Amino acid sequence: MRDFVIVGHIAKTTPDFSLEDLPGTSGRIDVLCRCVNSAFMLSHGIRRDVRCHLILMGGPEPKILRFDGSRLRHLNPDERSTAALIKRALSIDASPSWRESTPGIYIRKGDLRSLLESLRDEGQRLYYLREDGAPLSESVSDGVFVLGDHTGMTGDEEHLLDSMGAETVSIGPLSLHADHCIVIVNWMCDNAALRR
Repeated sequence: MRDFVIVGHIAKTTPDFSLEDLPGTSGRIDVLCRCVNSAFMLSHGIRRDVRCHLILMGGPEPKILRFDGSRLRHLNPDERSTAALIKRALSIDASPSWRESTPGIYIRKGDLRSLLESLRDEGQRLYYLREDGAPLSESVSDGVFVLGDHTGMTGDEEHLLDSMGAETVSIGPLSLHADHCIVIVNWMCDNAALRR
């Protein structure tokens, strides 16, 4: 299983944003929508072996959305329809346990630490993508890939990742958009799986 975790530092945790003005009203959920689409979209379908987790930090309490490719339905390649799926998930009451809003989309209360602990407990290896990390190995085909939004990761988040044993890796020396990083990681992991 390949997992992507994107921290949305100002992303709203309530559904009171306009689909007509995502950048201005949602706390940049548009950035997260691009990440979701990059994680799953294929030319004529979606990836079934990927999960994408969005940590929304722009509300009174953080929430986590999980998109699970093995069950995912209704995902289209445009930001607006992806934002509508997020908005629908945010309209249900989140609890400490996962609740499904639409097929393959789940919501729960939680933060980066709680999510990473649960993924690590599944036996997943953690990778933190950063420009100055070690080159991502060409043999990596699975794992949890953690990225920041347009603001990057905070020092506290980087310390948490380090304390949890995340390997800091890079896909190149230039700062790229998170959604572009996801496309590149998917490509690298696909190629690694073919070589096995």
